[in-house]
Amino acid sequence: MEIPSMDTVYQAISALYDNPNANEKEKASIWLGDIQKSIHSWKIADELLQQKKDVHSCYFAAQTMRSKVQHNLSELPADALVSLRNSLVAHLEGISPDTSSPILTQLCLALADLALQMPSWQNCISDLLKSFSNKNNFALLELLTVIPQEIDSTSLKLGENRREDIKNELRSNSQVVTMFLKESINSSQNTLVALKIIKCMTSWIQVKAINIQEVPQNAVIGFCLQVLRDHNSINTLHDAACDCICALLHCLEENNNNDDIERLLFDSVAALEESYHMAVAHEEEEKASNYARVFTELAESFLDKIIICALNGGTHFAMHSLELTLVCVGHHDYEIAEITFNLWYRLSEEVYQRDYQPLTDMFKPHIERLIKALARHCQWEPDISQLPEEGDEFYEFRVKVMELIKDVVFIVGSSSVFRQMFTALHADTSWEQTEAALFVMQAVAKNILPDEYEYVPKVVEAILSMSPTAHLAVRKTCLVLLGELSEWIERHPECVPPAVHHLTLALQQPHLAHAAALALQNICKACRMQTASHVPVLLQLAQRANALPLPTAVALMRALASALGRLPEEQLAVAMREAVSVQLVALRELMEADKPPKKGTDSDPVLWLDRLAALFRDVEFPTTTASTGHPCVPAISDAWPVLHDVMTKFQADVRVMERACRALRFALRCCGRHLAALLPPLARSMAALYQAQAHSCLLYLASILVDELAAVPHCGPDLVAMLQALMPRAFLLLQRENGLKDNPDTVDDLFRLCIRFLQRVPLEFLSSGAVAGVLQCAALAARLDHREANSSVMKFLYDLTRAANNARPDRERIRELATAVLKEYGESITYALIESSVLYLHSYMLAEVAEVLLELVSWQKAHGVDWVRSAVQKLPQDRAAVATEQQCWQFHQYAVRAEKCKEMTRLLRDFARLYR
Repeated sequence: MEIPSMDTVYQAISALYDNPNANEKEKASIWLGDIQKSIHSWKIADELLQQKKDVHSCYFAAQTMRSKVQHNLSELPADALVSLRNSLVAHLEGISPDTSSPILTQLCLALADLALQMPSWQNCISDLLKSFSNKNNFALLELLTVIPQEIDSTSLKLGENRREDIKNELRSNSQVVTMFLKESINSSQNTLVALKIIKCMTSWIQVKAINIQEVPQNAVIGFCLQVLRDHNSINTLHDAACDCICALLHCLEENNNNDDIERLLFDSVAALEESYHMAVAHEEEEKASNYARVFTELAESFLDKIIICALNGGTHFAMHSLELTLVCVGHHDYEIAEITFNLWYRLSEEVYQRDYQPLTDMFKPHIERLIKALARHCQWEPDISQLPEEGDEFYEFRVKVMELIKDVVFIVGSSSVFRQMFTALHADTSWEQTEAALFVMQAVAKNILPDEYEYVPKVVEAILSMSPTAHLAVRKTCLVLLGELSEWIERHPECVPPAVHHLTLALQQPHLAHAAALALQNICKACRMQTASHVPVLLQLAQRANALPLPTAVALMRALASALGRLPEEQLAVAMREAVSVQLVALRELMEADKPPKKGTDSDPVLWLDRLAALFRDVEFPTTTASTGHPCVPAISDAWPVLHDVMTKFQADVRVMERACRALRFALRCCGRHLAALLPPLARSMAALYQAQAHSCLLYLASILVDELAAVPHCGPDLVAMLQALMPRAFLLLQRENGLKDNPDTVDDLFRLCIRFLQRVPLEFLSSGAVAGVLQCAALAARLDHREANSSVMKFLYDLTRAANNARPDRERIRELATAVLKEYGESITYALIESSVLYLHSYMLAEVAEVLLELVSWQKAHGVDWVRSAVQKLPQDRAAVATEQQCWQFHQYAVRAEKCKEMTRLLRDFARLYR
């Protein structure tokens, strides 16, 4: 692209912001985007900032400058960085308090990102203080705020060495900056300036640049506490002060602190309780929310010390922070209660891990109060006309409450909570209070012991005899609760017939049908033997399932399948064919009608495919290795031709293909080796379909085939032939530009398929000639930062290297073949693993890479090669992201000596931090 004239640039900016024509706006946006990507944008942005023609052109220039510094600094030679720095400083010195805030922020971010990526700029904080002090404190405050914030930016290629250098520079200048902020807050009555001062202090605290021992003398922290004490403070200042104190408390948790400092901070924050009550009294919910955040952070900061003190038989002074948090849980707004949830999760985890009864007993009162308050928060509004569905904020809050109760209930005991909620039920209790108590019972029902005879029988009896005039929400929750009590009902078989009858009646009521179907599914699964006698009724319901929404119909089919599995063999075969035939007839009619499928209607094949999958999914017929057949084979034999026709007709529709493959997957899992006769036509069809449309679900289905049929005699050749037919099309898809990134499902399913071959028929797989292509693909896919796809790649590489290291005599030939492959591709795989760990993968993904590298290093030592050293030497070097020679040497030395996965994982994580 040639450099455009400034007039052209101004015209494009004007079109972007001022032209009412949408097409012209889009053209201008695309053209300006291309300009930003070009090398000329450095000069254009600088000129726009110098000319200061209007706000829009200045913002475009500032945003361009920030983007270029952040992503494209390597375009400039090293000797041009000083000129760029001086230019940015000059632009910022010309900023006035009237300048648009976004322009100031973008320019400050540009200069901050430059400073972080410019190791040659020593003492940048000191230089900026000298350049801007007494000239432009407004710009200086913004700069001092954003520099710490950008240190851990994922957009910047900063290594740990450079980050640590900057943090040390911040620490060495912290006293000067603190003094500057103190003078600024004393000399200005401007709320906006005060806000910027607080935000600046917060960013310095967050990167641990402020010495915790100096907190008592810190004027900004004192000002923040003053703001929080005054419930009449401006909301923006109150929010910022809350952020600052929370950052300080978080920092307190991670340091070895002076006891006096801890006590001072605790007392200062605990003293805000009165301010919280004043905020509640004046209906200042935003401020009440801030106090809840501060109290929760206070409790989390001292949680470890509270636990340790309790283990030693004492009570830590910070125990009061739990009381403060519970006060906030008692607020009428459920969103304020939700702020505290992470604290209770952490507390329950600590108590569970310690497994010490006196410790558990200490926190029982707190959890009892918590659950009681949560039950109150879960009450619906008494005047609601219809129940909110999934996605509604309050619905989602109730889901979170249920998860939290399940997590903490062990501290007080499920039976205790069940009893507590039961005693809250009275004849004069409002419907919403009744429903909330039943909802909490539902959260703990699965943990109720089967021999509980005091309360559960009364609850079950009340549910089964509930009046049809009871409120809809109460009836719906009762149905779900009945399903959650399925394990208790299993031990009390006399409850099964009335429960099934009650649920089948509820299925006929639209607003209750889904809850009833799910409860029926739970009960049939838990009580398979007892519900087998109800199959005729369930079959009749299933035949009318087309009137039900798909999720409800699927739950009903799964209930039917669970009950079918305990029928005698001949009855099961007949009943299964009858249930399956209903879906097959509908699918045949749909294909004969030749209508385009419309999602969610009878013309959508997915409706029938999902019901078919549900039928095969939950049948558990107890076959043995001596069994010559499976009673579900006839039904699957009926289904296969229809499924094949559906997949052929709708091969371009990914939804239909995925659901058809899913139905086949459950069919294969249902009958396993008894479907060996189906392998040849199924394998041929899958290869043909995949050649036409490369749906990854076909690869996944192929892996199920290998898993189920590899051990069956004479199936090996057909399976290998299927693999060889599938792989060329898969490789072709992944070799396209961005093929790996755009098709993570294919990567996941392809390597899952190869894993199955390595596990089930390793000799045939390693002899097939397919491994070379798979390994070349693995070396490229190792850098894919998609969790499931990368996990499958690593599992395949691990199994392969494990096979090469296996010294068992019966696997000698397998070891020889795996060793031959590693000799050819091991070096490239080693580099791919280390490069991916350092440059591309998230830290949580490195444990699986470490497992592979550990096995690979073990193989290398046995064969006298060292590919780790050369891999480290090949890693790219960057201005601000580089490991020293000593650090590279240390990583190499420790990596080749590592013996445990945790050790190798830590090495990879520490080494990766040096590069990003």
